[in-house]
Amino acid sequence: MPPDFQDIASQLTLNTQSGIGIALAVVAAVLLAFGTQFQNRGVVIVGEKSGGKGKTGLSFGQLTSLLARPSWVIGTLLLGLAIVLQLTSLTFAPLTVVQPLGAIALVITSIVNSRVSKVPLDRVSIRAILVCVIGVAAFVTIAAFTTERHPITATQLSVVLIILAVVLAVFVTLFILMRRRAPRPIFYVIAAGVLFGFVVTLANVVIGRVQTILTTGFGFDSADILTLVCVVGLAAAALLGTYFVQTAHSSNPPDLVVAGLTVIDPIVAVSIGIVVLGEASTAPLWAIFAFAAAAAAAIWGVVSLSRHHPQSLANTTLADVVEGPAQHP
Repeated sequence: MPPDFQDIASQLTLNTQSGIGIALAVVAAVLLAFGTQFQNRGVVIVGEKSGGKGKTGLSFGQLTSLLARPSWVIGTLLLGLAIVLQLTSLTFAPLTVVQPLGAIALVITSIVNSRVSKVPLDRVSIRAILVCVIGVAAFVTIAAFTTERHPITATQLSVVLIILAVVLAVFVTLFILMRRRAPRPIFYVIAAGVLFGFVVTLANVVIGRVQTILTTGFGFDSADILTLVCVVGLAAAALLGTYFVQTAHSSNPPDLVVAGLTVIDPIVAVSIGIVVLGEASTAPLWAIFAFAAAAAAAIWGVVSLSRHHPQSLANTTLADVVEGPAQHP
């Protein structure tokens, strides 16, 4: 067997650890789908009771009211468990193997939401979902075969943190400026996907550092200072991203929200690895064009879904089992 094919065959070999990682990622995707469905219902009810849909951003009162909504609490617990399982899967399998499996959540959410809301997906929406899934799967698959992971240097990590700081500043500024005139609903979906892309990247760095400490023993140095900054950046991105997700629920169907988290998120995470961390330094030229085409297709799918989804606002009777009727005084 030629050397190139031997390399590919070795990458395709599924060892026990990778199998565990894939299984955990699949379960996480299922929990993400149902957790998003329940959370969406809770946000919708809070919006109805407060006399608005929260399109300009949920208020503090609305956020606290969510804690009284059983469906939102259940959805949050499911999402929390999904995050734990996804992060755990990264300790068993590489990011490029685990990350594309999140697209399963988009398919599940679309089917479940269509069934329980009794609003069938039209051909345009189905095509958009398929393009999302195929695009992100192609993007991450190409990355799996053409990129190489290298030890992250302090300089590279500093660049990632600086970019994150700029992204946080830009999104906060846009949110403040656009809040009075109700930004397009897709804004919150995209913003959340971008921020959680950084969360995944930084979480991977922190997990790697923890594994190193467990292997070699604890010894505080400059690398640990940057790791602590990573934890702070991760927390900031996760908090703002979570807020954007909740606001996205107020004006988007749940499958579109999931699309932002399962399509834009991995594209951002892998792009950071390619552009900043140099993981595609040895990739052939065709791979660069393939990356761009796959990413463009997946993002087009998200935008198309936002424009042509048959629901302007989800009405999920699945969570009504927990919440009761949607009509409130």
